Amino acid sequence: MSSKGTLRRMLPYMMVAPAVLILVTFYIYPIGYNIYLSFFSWNMRGPMKFVGLKNYTELFTSRDFGQTLMNTIWYTVMDVSLVMVLALLLALFLRKNTVVNRFIQTISFTPNIISLVSVSLIWMWLMNSDKGLFNYILSLFGVDPVGWLTDKRMALLSIVLVSVWKSVGFNVLIILSALGSIPPYLYEAAALDRASKSSVFFQITLKMISPTLFFLVLMNIISSFQAFETISVMTNGGPSNATNTLIYSIYKQSSEYYRVGYASAIAVVLMAMVGLITLVYFKVLNKRVHYR
Repeated sequence: MSSKGTLRRMLPYMMVAPAVLILVTFYIYPIGYNIYLSFFSWNMRGPMKFVGLKNYTELFTSRDFGQTLMNTIWYTVMDVSLVMVLALLLALFLRKNTVVNRFIQTISFTPNIISLVSVSLIWMWLMNSDKGLFNYILSLFGVDPVGWLTDKRMALLSIVLVSVWKSVGFNVLIILSALGSIPPYLYEAAALDRASKSSVFFQITLKMISPTLFFLVLMNIISSFQAFETISVMTNGGPSNATNTLIYSIYKQSSEYYRVGYASAIAVVLMAMVGLITLVYFKVLNKRVHYR
């Protein structure tokens, strides 16, 4: 075989080699090494000690881990639900291309480009129990101060509100783009048939933007499982572990307690949860999405 023929056969492999190398180096290897570490006890100073499934046994028998797991699930459910409902309603409200609507779109998107640490610091001041703006406004109406970040019943919801405020504008713009791509003749046909507003919304609007909503829900689920900065800055997982999530627990166990193996086991559980949720999500909802 000539060198020219060999080069031609090898060219496709050479073209994909950089992408494969990046995938293996920055994705496959870290995942594999994390799973490997989860079977060891290591404090990042001394030698690693093989402990088998001890980290997982301790994990699933820990009361704190059970609460952390439920915090993560509740955070994700509240965050994704509020973001998607508010984004859809706001997008429908801003659907007309007017100067006022464009201004509101810009304002709603602005939080998305601000550093999440800066956002968290601002909201810490707003939610301060003693000198916060929210409690000051409540006091004007004779309402007792609320422990936004110090009350176990309110802390997780307060963190969710910060996430919703930051991310809803981005989702609005994506949904607006999907709404703008709906062919006008569908609404004209519905008007001729004298279809009700609810029928138009569910049978035309919602179906036509369902691929976009499908994508946004999945992205928001993954993003919610990765929530870290707001928790780290505003509550440190407190009060009484009320806002501790899996990703923040990984940070605490590895960086503060130096329990790398235990933190790796939490990371494996988190990865398995996200993978399982994604798989179920595609299996259950993919057939309900209307692709043109």
